[in-house]
Amino acid sequence: MFPSRFRYEAPHSLDEAIGLLHDGGDYVKVLAGGQSLVPMMKLRFASPEMLVDINNLPGLAYHRADADGSLRIGALCRHADLEHSNLLNGAQPTMAAAAPLVADPLVRNRGTLVGSLCHADPQGDWASVMLALGGSVIAQGPGGKRAIPMAEFVTGPFQNVLEYDEIAVEAVVPPATGVRSGGYLKLERRVGDFATVGVAVAIETSGAAVVRAGIALTGVGGSTIGATEAAAALTGKPLTADSIGAAAELAAAAAQPRSDHRGSAEYKRQMVRVFVKRILGGSAATAATAATVATAEAERAA
Repeated sequence: MFPSRFRYEAPHSLDEAIGLLHDGGDYVKVLAGGQSLVPMMKLRFASPEMLVDINNLPGLAYHRADADGSLRIGALCRHADLEHSNLLNGAQPTMAAAAPLVADPLVRNRGTLVGSLCHADPQGDWASVMLALGGSVIAQGPGGKRAIPMAEFVTGPFQNVLEYDEIAVEAVVPPATGVRSGGYLKLERRVGDFATVGVAVAIETSGAAVVRAGIALTGVGGSTIGATEAAAALTGKPLTADSIGAAAELAAAAAQPRSDHRGSAEYKRQMVRVFVKRILGGSAATAATAATVATAEAERAA
């Protein structure tokens, strides 16, 4: 099937792109990677009156670490850029684990993290990762820029809070307050398939204690789910078998899966439990190693 007729614009500046959105009519879509939008247009699930292609806009293809430890990802940074980035190894374990699991190599070469966040697919990987990390989206419109916490950005399946004349120009991961660990695990029927279940966990520890925790779920509800009670159960205490088990149960309770051809609701809940335990077990080992190193350094300094 072919898409409906649409007007195509390829601006060369951000101000021009925002102006096109502002004046463009009732239904305008921004095109970055197009790996989700174009198939929906071909199936006529989406029929925008105009496409604003932002690939000619300068200065948006970056990802960089700021001096304070924040990570910034521009709107034209591709999944593949993150998959092969040296910035993520060690410093961003949850993102490093997720990047190679996004779709397939063809999609990763063109699709973008910011575009994935804006698409707000309940089975999208990056929304749960950014939610677990406490990230935010920077939107720019005629009135300037504003930061939108990821917890407030997605409002439902394929829905976000962007105004009609705003462009998401950047995603931001805040600096860690402790030793960062975590991961992302995803159950899929075959490589490149949508997630049957996905779990993102981001942990920060100081000594043996967890000082910040984030757990978010993919594919087990109408939108990305933040398992806030599960994360709260970990904060302020060491990662032990008991605390990990309690967090896994609370995360499973937060899931809202439906039985379908991919599996029963209870099977999907069980996979949430398994993934949370598996990732937190790795985080416990990382925290123990960091605590041992810190103790040894303190003894040498004394």
